[in-house]
Amino acid sequence: MKEINKQRKDYLSWNEYFMAIAKLSAMRSKDPSTQVGACIVSGDNRILSIGYNGAPNGFLDSNFPWERNGDMLNTKYAFVCHGEMNAILNYRGSRKELEGAKIYVDLFPCNECAKLIIQAGIKEVIYLSDKFKDKDGSLKETDAVKASKLMFDNCGVKYYQVDIENQEITIKLEKK
Repeated sequence: MKEINKQRKDYLSWNEYFMAIAKLSAMRSKDPSTQVGACIVSGDNRILSIGYNGAPNGFLDSNFPWERNGDMLNTKYAFVCHGEMNAILNYRGSRKELEGAKIYVDLFPCNECAKLIIQAGIKEVIYLSDKFKDKDGSLKETDAVKASKLMFDNCGVKYYQVDIENQEITIKLEKK
């Protein structure tokens, strides 16, 4: 059969597509300082679940302490549910389908989310940003990030930073 080859050339790669969905999900977050989204994908590139960081169900966002500094009970850190956690908890299918899946996140997972990712059976983490890297490429990792990488390495979870830099995707919502 003769190849026609008339398809578009500027379509999104799978990494671009799923990372864009994670970033779009992050836009739902009401966190004033850090918005993180996550997208869990099966081995055959089906979206299984999405999530973003925010207050637990039933906790009014307007009553939520969004501060970054102060005593623990007056900051977001004691209460916020991370995007990875929400994506895992939002999944409504068979747990078996999560085993071997990939998770796209726009920020490298903390140690608490790393534990959830491992327990869910997710085997690949694709992240956009590691805010602990300096501009010169050196790494100033927190203990939480070191713990995440140690757990991922010991449990056979691959992780890598996606090679997408300064790409802008514009979505125009209009009726046709």
